[in-house]
Amino acid sequence: MMEKQMEANIQGIASTEIEILPAICSKNERVYCNNCRTSIVDLHRSCPHCSYELCLICCREIRDGNLQGGGDDVVMEYLDRGLKYLHGGEPITSLRKLKSTLKPEKLVFEWKAEENGSIPCPPKRLNGCGCGLLELRCLFKEKNWVEKLVKEAEELAEVHNLMIVNLNPGEQCPFCREINETDGGNEGVRKAASRDHSNDNYLYSPKASKIQDGYLKHFQWHWGRGDPVIVSDVLEGTTGLSWEPMVMWRAFRQIKNTNHDLRLEVNALDCLDWCELDVNIHQFFKGYLEGRFDSSSWPQILKLKDWPPSTLFEKCLPRHNFEFITALPFKEYTHPCNGFLNVSVKLPKDTKKPDMGPKTYIAYGVAQELGRGDSVTKLHCDMSDAVNILVHTAEVIITPQQLAKIEEMKKAHRAQDHRELCRLVKDDHKFANEIVDKKGSAGTTQKFANSPVPPESFELKELDTESKHDFSSEDKVINHVAGENGICKRNKGVEGKRKRGKLATKNSVIDLMGEDSNGSNEEKHKCISIGDEDESKSVYVDVIEDYSELAKEDIVFKEVECEDGGALWDIFRRQDVPKLQEYLKKHFQEFRHIHCSPLQGVVHPIHDQTFYLTLKHKKKLKEEYGIEPWTFVQKLGDAVFIPAGCPHQVRNLKSCIKVALDFVSPENVGECIRLTEEFRELPPNHRANEDKLEVKKMSLYGISQAVQDLKKLTGVVQMKKIE
Repeated sequence: MMEKQMEANIQGIASTEIEILPAICSKNERVYCNNCRTSIVDLHRSCPHCSYELCLICCREIRDGNLQGGGDDVVMEYLDRGLKYLHGGEPITSLRKLKSTLKPEKLVFEWKAEENGSIPCPPKRLNGCGCGLLELRCLFKEKNWVEKLVKEAEELAEVHNLMIVNLNPGEQCPFCREINETDGGNEGVRKAASRDHSNDNYLYSPKASKIQDGYLKHFQWHWGRGDPVIVSDVLEGTTGLSWEPMVMWRAFRQIKNTNHDLRLEVNALDCLDWCELDVNIHQFFKGYLEGRFDSSSWPQILKLKDWPPSTLFEKCLPRHNFEFITALPFKEYTHPCNGFLNVSVKLPKDTKKPDMGPKTYIAYGVAQELGRGDSVTKLHCDMSDAVNILVHTAEVIITPQQLAKIEEMKKAHRAQDHRELCRLVKDDHKFANEIVDKKGSAGTTQKFANSPVPPESFELKELDTESKHDFSSEDKVINHVAGENGICKRNKGVEGKRKRGKLATKNSVIDLMGEDSNGSNEEKHKCISIGDEDESKSVYVDVIEDYSELAKEDIVFKEVECEDGGALWDIFRRQDVPKLQEYLKKHFQEFRHIHCSPLQGVVHPIHDQTFYLTLKHKKKLKEEYGIEPWTFVQKLGDAVFIPAGCPHQVRNLKSCIKVALDFVSPENVGECIRLTEEFRELPPNHRANEDKLEVKKMSLYGISQAVQDLKKLTGVVQMKKIE
């Protein structure tokens, strides 16, 4: 209505006299804002010369002189410091200052609205043509369809006394038995947190076989509050089709052979350096079952990337797709075709649908928390609701000798972390005070957290020329720029002697670590002195801690949970997100990403998907900010429901095959829309920038379907009364 009134003012006529021309596009075409990449539902502005399209939110922001969406790309460059660096060694060359940009320059000064509110097409530098004014267009053929729909829905809600139910966060579930905090064996619930003065430490966790009539309301009570839900033993009600990896491979191969399009190599992700590599599918699955170790006896953790492609899951593995759909609990919400409470199925048949899955997640895993190279899905927040089922696990046995080697290398990793932060402190006093002073103010920390890289002084010193490491001339440094997915692609043959893309077996290893990194002694020092001798200042470097307590907790955890558990989940409450983001901005230098390089900066702490909080960091998070996630182990046959807007991370305790499906519940439509608005403010090349869900369009069609159903229902009731 606001934009129509604005158009009326521009044309100098009454709003009732405006004739809005329809946009030229097909039904199955998705229309996006060229500036912020948000999907366009109906009204928008379009250039008649070059078809540049602008959403109404961007129009409003341009007129206000505060354009949030769009801007320049953000570049995060990560250096390949060599294979030795991955396990605590020094880099193969001096680390120059990285070329990165974080805060894109806003375009408001270059692109302005006219005095009467009309908006010109942007210049060519901003992907427009710079000719003429943007005209108001609509996508729906029926005139004022959205306005009529909203009015009709409001009238029905008033007639039938429908209301929005807001649950009190402190309210106890009326369906649950009163939980005794000292008793962990309550049926139907699972303890997942230990928050003080909180009634949400337990999660609703029914068995699939016991879900009966009336259980949907119980689910809705917890789901409406934004709580995750865990349904156990969902595979018991299926046909028993095997999810063994080689069974899936043979089924996939059989289908693909009919189309003569079979690839023996697949795209995998190495969790140590977060780089992609091509690997033979048979070798990948062999490593899934038996485990793989690199040349340094470090577990080699690989994740299969998009196999089979989610858009082809139903076609490539039809029997497994049917098995998965059969296993889904609460199909009113989750069924991808017939779920009447699944808003995503309300789109018309002739409309292009978003990719909601199913998707497979196949990855190696070990029970021990490695701290570096773990089989993790990093902290992120999905745009929609999701359900994730663990369908297969395989335990990889690590021998005592291998465990001892792993612990030795973890010490080298911690010493390397310590060395690098110490160098940062020595380089710049002010920078040191901002990031490492234990009593530092939140303001200075926040100021730096928004920078792409540390100040000019952040340039690690060149290696000592007398360093005992003799690096071959065949070694090369490769600069990688993080792509849209936050990962990089390995190029074969660019890293000298390293044979990337091949799996090292236990019997074919090469010593690539060389001598000890000579960092074990540095690990003991938590304080260093900077400045002149007479004005030295002791600075606390909060990197190396006493891990003995965490190790004990880890051992107990493994003994209790890992026997039948497959994956460790951490899911944060929505109300804790601001504090979580503040913690990540404060401590981002302690995290690593591509090539095991320290993070250069933060665009968005959650949506960047560059963090994984270890036991150490979760402990610090609770100590510093008083928050903790729901933490639980997903067992074989568990279906985990994740509400939209809840940041979460996952670590595999075994090799796992999970199958996940996205859906949109009525309870979380508002949260999905809020996330869409949040994503549109990210840089254009950010991995989460594009609005692939189109939740606003879903919502309109969902409301339309609900209005029709309610009319039919009330019409039948009235007819029965007449009879």
